Amino acid sequence: MPDFTLTSAPPLAGHDKTFGDLRLTSPADLALVSLALPLGGEDAAQKAIKSAYGAALPAPGKSVCTKDGARLVRLGPDAGMVIFTHATPDAERVVADRLNGAAYTTDQTDVWTGLELTGPPARAALERICPLDLHDSAFAVDDAARTAMEHLGVLIIRTGQDSFLLLSASSSAGSFLHAVETSIENTI
Repeated sequence: MPDFTLTSAPPLAGHDKTFGDLRLTSPADLALVSLALPLGGEDAAQKAIKSAYGAALPAPGKSVCTKDGARLVRLGPDAGMVIFTHATPDAERVVADRLNGAAYTTDQTDVWTGLELTGPPARAALERICPLDLHDSAFAVDDAARTAMEHLGVLIIRTGQDSFLLLSASSSAGSFLHAVETSIENTI
């Protein structure tokens, strides 16, 4: 009987397409670890996060980049996420070790798929499928929000003036990619 080896790969791995001034990529080695601040231990968790990453977990709906390139995203009063580049399947352990047990951690890497949209027309392309007001005055750099795009749940993070990180369920990665690409094609 032949030996088989299974290799884990993100569903949109290697996707890199340019549409005029827009570039749509799937970030390589994207790791996502959710954080839950324990009831009664919120202050200790916040202190551990700041000590581990050099930045505090921001207010809900906000994100912040850390000195080592990780992004801390606040999803709710007691919930957050650490997003960083990490090639091996031990992202949760890496975060848990840094926080020394001060917050509950869960690996979300295989649950989500990511797309990064960059370029001056990025906001116009997203406005067709995103019900949020993405204008600078309403959705600033480092803002984060849960929304729906073409009936798919999405976490959208504005990572720069003309760049967005879009996260959606890996189980619907093909539909997610199709929705974003179709919106881009109908915009430019």
